[in-house]
Amino acid sequence: MVLSHITFTGGRVAISLFGLALGGSAFVVGLLISLLAIVPVFIAVPAGRWTDRVGPQKPIAISLISMSAAMLLSGLWPSLNNLYVTSVLLGTGFMLMHVAVNNAVGHLSTPGNRTRAFTLLALGFSTSSMSGPMIAGFSIDLAGHARTFLILAGFGLVALALLWAVGRRAQVQVERPLPPPDSHVMDLLRDPHLRAVFIVSGLLNMGWDLFTFMVPVQGARIGLSASTIGVIMGTFGAATFVVRLAMPWISRTFSEWQTLAGALTITAFVYYLFPLFTAVPMLVALAFLLGLGLGSAQPMVMSLIHLAAPAGRTGEAVGVRTTVMNVSQTALPLLFGGLGSALGMMPAFWAVALALTVGGVFAARRKGRFG
Repeated sequence: MVLSHITFTGGRVAISLFGLALGGSAFVVGLLISLLAIVPVFIAVPAGRWTDRVGPQKPIAISLISMSAAMLLSGLWPSLNNLYVTSVLLGTGFMLMHVAVNNAVGHLSTPGNRTRAFTLLALGFSTSSMSGPMIAGFSIDLAGHARTFLILAGFGLVALALLWAVGRRAQVQVERPLPPPDSHVMDLLRDPHLRAVFIVSGLLNMGWDLFTFMVPVQGARIGLSASTIGVIMGTFGAATFVVRLAMPWISRTFSEWQTLAGALTITAFVYYLFPLFTAVPMLVALAFLLGLGLGSAQPMVMSLIHLAAPAGRTGEAVGVRTTVMNVSQTALPLLFGGLGSALGMMPAFWAVALALTVGGVFAARRKGRFG
């Protein structure tokens, strides 16, 4: 998962910066980032049901093949048109990885250690969130855009080789109770606890993904190099790692909903401030603060989903969450890319901050309830 996430996070930065280098506007870059999520919008729920039936290994293999092919395409035949295909393949592949791995961790853990299990998984995500953008940024400055895609493809291919070599001897055995034959995805959306988690998770994911889209655009506008942009985004990943080391204390001290409300509040605060500064040390400090806020949220979200999901439908519930995330990933970069092109980046940052503020109030009102 860490190797594949390096490919994904590094690829997302490389796609943004290569799109700008090829003459694309903020709207074009927004379109490229939106395409990461366009297919997952439609197939995340069926993919979750599939992982409930077959387990994690087949989806992970398909994921790694798709992501590696995406990077090789733009690395070997670099062009703006191929970047569109790269975005689709990369986003679809990582969606399969995300659903399969989260479903497996949920099944292999117990209610007593599930938050810790997802914290360990999140630490892996933090490692790759920190290293992926930095690898992409420095590779672009040292080797150029096309070779950067080839370097990132290597991480996916190594992961695929490890899966083939080790996976056959280490089959993941999980208990997968079958869902009721008349179950429907709307049953999950009608559940008030799951619905609240989906809403807050979508807002948090908006804060996360728009940061990865808007920072390269804002950084290019104020004249930062690719490596500097990579350092800023890598600092964000480092902060998620730091806060996840503290998750045992956080989970003992605060409820899930208190933690999520705090994450939304911190994220909104950073979005209000970020467009006001151009000095790199201040941007790094804000990225670190944002990482502290958003990094605390994922283990709590996944723990709540596995607590609330009906038996045999955790993969489907993760798929619904992924669909909500990908709807926002598809629509919001287009919306805020267009807003940034028309009015500048400050209104775009502040619009996100306002939405996150409302979400923080919503989450705060739920503290002390389910979970």
